[in-house]
Amino acid sequence: MTPIAHARATGLLLLASLFAPISGSAFADTAPSPQLGPRPFYLVEAMAGGPLKAKLKSCEAGPFRRTAFSIGHRGATLQFPEHTRESYLAGARMGAGVLECDVTFTKDRQLVCRHSQCDLHTSTDILARPALAAKCSKPFTPANPASGRKAEALCCTSDITLAEFKQLRGKMDGANPSATTVAAYMAGTPGWRTDLYASTGTLMTHAESIALFKQLGVKFTPELKAPTVAMPFDGDYTQDAYAQQMIDDYKAAGVDPREVLAQSFQLRDILYWIAKEPAFGTQAVYLDDRDETVKGFNANDPATWQPTMAELAARGVTTLAPPTHMLVTLDADNAIVPSAYAKAAKAAGLKLITWTLERSGTLTDGGGYYYQSVKDAIRGSGDTYVLLDVLAKDVGVIGVFSDWPATVTYYANCMGLD
Repeated sequence: MTPIAHARATGLLLLASLFAPISGSAFADTAPSPQLGPRPFYLVEAMAGGPLKAKLKSCEAGPFRRTAFSIGHRGATLQFPEHTRESYLAGARMGAGVLECDVTFTKDRQLVCRHSQCDLHTSTDILARPALAAKCSKPFTPANPASGRKAEALCCTSDITLAEFKQLRGKMDGANPSATTVAAYMAGTPGWRTDLYASTGTLMTHAESIALFKQLGVKFTPELKAPTVAMPFDGDYTQDAYAQQMIDDYKAAGVDPREVLAQSFQLRDILYWIAKEPAFGTQAVYLDDRDETVKGFNANDPATWQPTMAELAARGVTTLAPPTHMLVTLDADNAIVPSAYAKAAKAAGLKLITWTLERSGTLTDGGGYYYQSVKDAIRGSGDTYVLLDVLAKDVGVIGVFSDWPATVTYYANCMGLD
């Protein structure tokens, strides 16, 4: 068997073992058929001709089913405010079999769903609520065109209590750094997204997300966000207590640990769960952003990887999740192929999940951050499926985070990955 064929076969086996439906779960067969909308079909039409396009076009009539290969990144954030009830419902309706709550904490140590502890000024309407805006770490400061100073603000969940957090409404994440008013600052949605569904934006606690995901019959992938405030917070709230609190919410809700893929960018959190909560830690996901945090890191140069893949596996890590660009590179023919990083991870027995599809606009500029290692091969929106096909078949990922889960759901269903 060739290395590529082996990777494809191994990826399918790992997908089946990690995401197999749990006995008694509402996931899979009892879920309603996904509503994919026009986007997957638009992307297929935008592809260059060839076997992959022909295969994907052959699946246009469906049927389509929910699949754990499709992970709703903060819900369905291409068009819905992230980490809101509306975004989660949209992600589930597009066939995501796994949904994500990024977990952080409020001033009174209550866990809530936010991508960052300090993103309320860009992802909610807090600045439009004077009483709450006054509590921000850095209240709004307008831009000064004469001096070149940009507008800024910094509002954190740890600045306010849970009761105050629940007064907020989510909006599309973004800000206008040239703004001289709060209203203009809040109007920062990129042109390739939309504010069409941003009029409600119901914020959620972590516990509320668990209850909703159980109701929807999907699996859980909470991410313990790195605190922006110094830890221990307020004297005695330690990082370990924070990590334990997140797991305790699932235990209190009676969730089967096998349905939970706890995530963290901090290896210490993964090792804590492995040691203290092995039923959850066994499948915990180590999010790898060393391309940004480690000077000289190169996904095609093993000498720059510390710890190594073998060292991670030896410490009990089973699942690694880097950004898409770390898993792929270009060969001599300008074709997208697995990177040395991807090959080494698989050789060490590590499962791979990746992020984030549909977070790069139209791809007419090469795709930006998530496509940086293959930008010379990217020509337009249809190449979304070219990359996804390599990630699934050649790299062997077992799940893909997406800002528009329907795109991944369509592919997974067509390729029999559900």
